[in-house]
Amino acid sequence: MMAGTRDSGLGTREKAPVLTIDGPSGVGKGSVSARVARALDWHVLDSGAVYRAVAAAALEKGLKADDEAGLVSLCESLDLQFEAGDNGILVFLDGRAVDDRLRTESVSAMSSKVAVLPAVRAALLDLQRGFRRPPGLVADGRDMGTVVFPDAPIKIFLDASVEERANRRYKQLKEKGESVKFLRLFRDLEARDRRDRERAVSPTVAADDAVVIDSTRLTLEQVVNRVLDEVQRRVDSSGT
Repeated sequence: MMAGTRDSGLGTREKAPVLTIDGPSGVGKGSVSARVARALDWHVLDSGAVYRAVAAAALEKGLKADDEAGLVSLCESLDLQFEAGDNGILVFLDGRAVDDRLRTESVSAMSSKVAVLPAVRAALLDLQRGFRRPPGLVADGRDMGTVVFPDAPIKIFLDASVEERANRRYKQLKEKGESVKFLRLFRDLEARDRRDRERAVSPTVAADDAVVIDSTRLTLEQVVNRVLDEVQRRVDSSGT
Protein backbone atom coordinates (compact mmCIF):
# COMPACT_ATOMS: atom_id res chain seq x y z
CA MET A 1 0.00 0.00 0.00
CA MET A 2 1.25 3.49 -0.80
CA ALA A 3 -1.83 5.50 0.23
CA GLY A 4 0.19 7.62 2.65
CA THR A 5 2.72 8.52 -0.02
CA ARG A 6 0.04 9.38 -2.51
CA ASP A 7 -1.82 11.47 0.05
CA SER A 8 1.22 13.62 0.74
CA GLY A 9 2.33 13.78 -2.87
CA LEU A 10 -0.92 14.56 -4.65
CA GLY A 11 -3.05 16.44 -2.16
CA THR A 12 -3.38 17.74 1.38
CA ARG A 13 -5.36 16.70 4.40
CA GLU A 14 -7.82 19.48 3.60
CA LYS A 15 -8.16 18.55 -0.05
CA ALA A 16 -7.68 14.85 -0.69
CA PRO A 17 -6.37 13.73 -4.10
CA VAL A 18 -8.78 12.38 -6.70
CA LEU A 19 -8.12 9.89 -9.47
CA THR A 20 -10.84 10.19 -12.11
CA ILE A 21 -11.60 7.31 -14.46
CA ASP A 22 -13.92 8.36 -17.26
CA GLY A 23 -14.95 6.58 -20.44
CA PRO A 24 -17.83 5.27 -22.54
CA SER A 25 -20.36 2.64 -21.53
CA GLY A 26 -19.14 -0.94 -21.25
CA VAL A 27 -15.45 -0.13 -21.07
CA GLY A 28 -14.99 -1.63 -17.60
CA LYS A 29 -14.60 1.52 -15.53
CA GLY A 30 -16.28 -0.01 -12.48
CA SER A 31 -14.05 -3.07 -12.36
CA VAL A 32 -10.91 -1.02 -12.90
CA SER A 33 -11.92 1.63 -10.37
CA ALA A 34 -12.70 -0.97 -7.70
CA ARG A 35 -9.36 -2.73 -8.10
CA VAL A 36 -7.40 0.50 -8.20
CA ALA A 37 -9.20 1.80 -5.10
CA ARG A 38 -8.42 -1.41 -3.23
CA ALA A 39 -4.77 -1.29 -4.27
CA LEU A 40 -4.43 2.31 -3.10
CA ASP A 41 -6.71 1.87 -0.07
CA TRP A 42 -8.69 4.90 -1.27
CA HIS A 43 -12.43 5.59 -1.26
CA VAL A 44 -14.43 4.94 -4.44
CA LEU A 45 -17.35 6.64 -6.19
CA ASP A 46 -19.62 5.29 -8.94
CA SER A 47 -21.19 8.46 -10.33
CA GLY A 48 -23.65 6.61 -12.57
CA ALA A 49 -25.05 4.79 -9.57
CA VAL A 50 -25.66 8.13 -7.83
CA TYR A 51 -28.48 9.02 -10.22
CA ARG A 52 -29.93 5.52 -10.07
CA ALA A 53 -29.81 5.58 -6.27
CA VAL A 54 -31.76 8.84 -6.23
CA ALA A 55 -34.30 7.29 -8.58
CA ALA A 56 -34.63 4.20 -6.38
CA ALA A 57 -35.06 6.29 -3.23
CA ALA A 58 -37.61 8.53 -4.97
CA LEU A 59 -39.67 5.53 -6.05
CA GLU A 60 -39.60 4.13 -2.52
CA LYS A 61 -40.83 7.45 -1.11
CA GLY A 62 -43.47 7.92 -3.82
CA LEU A 63 -41.90 11.06 -5.27
CA LYS A 64 -42.84 12.03 -8.83
CA ALA A 65 -40.26 12.70 -11.52
CA ASP A 66 -41.42 16.31 -11.87
CA ASP A 67 -41.20 17.08 -8.13
CA GLU A 68 -37.92 18.95 -8.45
CA ALA A 69 -38.04 20.45 -4.94
CA GLY A 70 -38.80 17.08 -3.37
CA LEU A 71 -36.03 15.39 -5.32
CA VAL A 72 -33.49 18.06 -4.34
CA SER A 73 -34.43 17.59 -0.68
CA LEU A 74 -33.99 13.86 -1.16
CA CYS A 75 -30.53 14.36 -2.66
CA GLU A 76 -29.47 16.50 0.29
CA SER A 77 -30.43 13.79 2.81
CA LEU A 78 -29.41 10.73 0.79
CA ASP A 79 -27.50 8.10 2.78
CA LEU A 80 -25.35 6.66 -0.02
CA GLN A 81 -22.11 4.73 0.30
CA PHE A 82 -19.78 2.84 -2.05
CA GLU A 83 -17.32 0.01 -1.47
CA ALA A 84 -14.71 -1.53 -3.76
CA GLY A 85 -15.76 -5.16 -4.21
CA ASP A 86 -14.01 -8.10 -5.85
CA ASN A 87 -15.84 -7.63 -9.16
CA GLY A 88 -16.78 -3.98 -9.12
CA ILE A 89 -18.17 -1.14 -7.03
CA LEU A 90 -20.82 -2.05 -4.45
CA VAL A 91 -23.62 0.42 -3.70
CA PHE A 92 -25.36 0.87 -0.33
CA LEU A 93 -28.45 3.01 0.21
CA ASP A 94 -29.55 3.58 3.81
CA GLY A 95 -27.13 0.82 4.78
CA ARG A 96 -28.68 -1.72 2.38
CA ALA A 97 -26.95 -3.27 -0.63
CA VAL A 98 -28.96 -2.10 -3.65
CA ASP A 99 -26.94 -3.18 -6.67
CA ASP A 100 -29.69 -5.42 -8.05
CA ARG A 101 -32.39 -2.84 -7.30
CA LEU A 102 -30.54 -0.18 -9.29
CA ARG A 103 -30.61 -2.34 -12.43
CA THR A 104 -34.41 -2.66 -12.63
CA GLU A 105 -36.32 -1.09 -15.50
CA SER A 106 -38.38 1.14 -13.21
CA VAL A 107 -35.26 2.64 -11.63
CA SER A 108 -33.60 3.07 -15.02
CA ALA A 109 -36.64 4.90 -16.39
CA MET A 110 -36.89 7.16 -13.33
CA SER A 111 -33.16 7.85 -13.42
CA SER A 112 -33.31 9.17 -16.98
CA LYS A 113 -36.05 11.61 -15.94
CA VAL A 114 -34.28 12.73 -12.78
CA ALA A 115 -30.98 13.33 -14.59
CA VAL A 116 -32.35 16.13 -16.77
CA LEU A 117 -33.54 18.34 -13.88
CA PRO A 118 -31.02 21.22 -13.41
CA ALA A 119 -31.60 21.62 -9.66
CA VAL A 120 -31.19 17.88 -9.12
CA ARG A 121 -27.97 17.82 -11.16
CA ALA A 122 -26.61 20.70 -9.06
CA ALA A 123 -27.51 18.93 -5.82
CA LEU A 124 -25.91 15.71 -6.99
CA LEU A 125 -22.78 17.58 -8.03
CA ASP A 126 -22.37 18.68 -4.42
CA LEU A 127 -23.13 15.15 -3.21
CA GLN A 128 -20.48 13.61 -5.46
CA ARG A 129 -17.85 16.13 -4.43
CA GLY A 130 -18.63 15.25 -0.82
CA PHE A 131 -17.07 11.81 -1.36
CA ARG A 132 -13.67 13.49 -1.65
CA ARG A 133 -11.88 12.74 1.59
CA PRO A 134 -8.50 11.42 2.76
CA PRO A 135 -6.56 9.43 1.89
CA GLY A 136 -8.01 9.84 -1.63
CA LEU A 137 -10.87 9.05 -3.99
CA VAL A 138 -11.17 7.01 -7.18
CA ALA A 139 -14.12 8.48 -9.11
CA ASP A 140 -15.71 6.44 -11.90
CA GLY A 141 -17.95 8.12 -14.46
CA ARG A 142 -18.24 10.04 -17.71
CA ASP A 143 -17.54 13.61 -16.62
CA MET A 144 -15.50 13.15 -13.46
CA GLY A 145 -12.38 14.80 -14.86
CA THR A 146 -14.16 17.49 -16.87
CA VAL A 147 -17.02 18.62 -14.61
CA VAL A 148 -17.11 17.06 -11.15
CA PHE A 149 -13.39 17.08 -10.26
CA PRO A 150 -11.69 19.32 -12.86
CA ASP A 151 -8.78 19.90 -10.45
CA ALA A 152 -8.05 16.18 -9.99
CA PRO A 153 -4.28 15.61 -10.15
CA ILE A 154 -4.69 12.30 -12.01
CA LYS A 155 -7.19 11.80 -14.81
CA ILE A 156 -7.66 8.63 -16.84
CA PHE A 157 -9.89 8.24 -19.89
CA LEU A 158 -10.49 4.55 -20.45
CA ASP A 159 -11.54 3.57 -23.96
CA ALA A 160 -12.02 0.48 -26.14
CA SER A 161 -13.51 -0.27 -29.53
CA VAL A 162 -17.27 -0.71 -29.78
CA GLU A 163 -16.70 -4.28 -31.01
CA GLU A 164 -14.62 -5.18 -27.96
CA ARG A 165 -17.03 -3.58 -25.50
CA ALA A 166 -19.99 -5.32 -27.08
CA ASN A 167 -18.10 -8.63 -27.00
CA ARG A 168 -17.28 -8.24 -23.31
CA ARG A 169 -20.90 -7.46 -22.49
CA TYR A 170 -22.09 -10.37 -24.63
CA LYS A 171 -19.87 -12.80 -22.71
CA GLN A 172 -21.00 -11.41 -19.34
CA LEU A 173 -24.68 -11.84 -20.18
CA LYS A 174 -24.15 -15.30 -21.65
CA GLU A 175 -22.36 -16.41 -18.48
CA LYS A 176 -25.45 -15.30 -16.53
CA GLY A 177 -27.61 -17.45 -18.78
CA GLU A 178 -29.33 -14.52 -20.45
CA SER A 179 -30.50 -14.63 -24.05
CA VAL A 180 -28.79 -11.84 -25.97
CA LYS A 181 -27.81 -10.97 -29.54
CA PHE A 182 -24.36 -9.53 -30.23
CA LEU A 183 -25.55 -7.27 -33.06
CA ARG A 184 -28.15 -5.64 -30.84
CA LEU A 185 -25.56 -4.99 -28.12
CA PHE A 186 -23.21 -3.53 -30.71
CA ARG A 187 -25.85 -1.18 -32.12
CA ASP A 188 -27.03 -0.14 -28.65
CA LEU A 189 -23.47 0.80 -27.67
CA GLU A 190 -22.96 2.74 -30.89
CA ALA A 191 -26.15 4.71 -30.29
CA ARG A 192 -25.29 5.37 -26.65
CA ASP A 193 -21.78 6.51 -27.54
CA ARG A 194 -23.22 8.99 -30.03
CA ARG A 195 -25.70 10.36 -27.48
CA ASP A 196 -23.05 10.63 -24.77
CA ARG A 197 -20.57 12.43 -27.03
CA GLU A 198 -23.05 14.84 -28.54
CA ARG A 199 -25.17 15.82 -25.53
CA ALA A 200 -24.99 19.48 -24.56
CA VAL A 201 -24.53 18.85 -20.82
CA SER A 202 -21.47 16.94 -19.59
CA PRO A 203 -20.59 15.07 -22.81
CA THR A 204 -18.37 12.00 -22.55
CA VAL A 205 -15.00 13.35 -23.65
CA ALA A 206 -11.47 13.05 -22.33
CA ALA A 207 -10.26 15.99 -20.26
CA ASP A 208 -7.44 17.91 -21.91
CA ASP A 209 -5.02 16.70 -19.24
CA ALA A 210 -6.26 13.10 -19.09
CA VAL A 211 -4.16 10.04 -19.89
CA VAL A 212 -6.04 7.98 -22.49
CA ILE A 213 -5.77 4.21 -22.15
CA ASP A 214 -7.10 2.04 -24.97
CA SER A 215 -8.04 -1.25 -23.33
CA THR A 216 -9.16 -3.02 -26.53
CA ARG A 217 -6.25 -5.46 -26.41
CA LEU A 218 -5.52 -5.29 -22.69
CA THR A 219 -6.67 -7.53 -19.86
CA LEU A 220 -8.30 -6.07 -16.77
CA GLU A 221 -5.12 -6.66 -14.79
CA GLN A 222 -3.03 -4.87 -17.42
CA VAL A 223 -5.33 -1.84 -17.35
CA VAL A 224 -5.22 -1.71 -13.54
CA ASN A 225 -1.43 -1.86 -13.62
CA ARG A 226 -1.28 0.92 -16.21
CA VAL A 227 -3.41 3.13 -13.98
CA LEU A 228 -1.35 2.36 -10.89
CA ASP A 229 1.84 3.04 -12.84
CA GLU A 230 0.44 6.45 -13.75
CA VAL A 231 -0.36 7.18 -10.11
CA GLN A 232 3.19 6.23 -9.13
CA ARG A 233 4.63 8.37 -11.91
CA ARG A 234 2.69 11.39 -10.64
CA VAL A 235 3.85 10.75 -7.09
CA ASP A 236 7.47 10.46 -8.21
CA SER A 237 7.23 13.67 -10.23
CA SER A 238 5.89 15.52 -7.19
CA GLY A 239 9.24 14.94 -5.49
CA THR A 240 7.90 13.08 -2.44
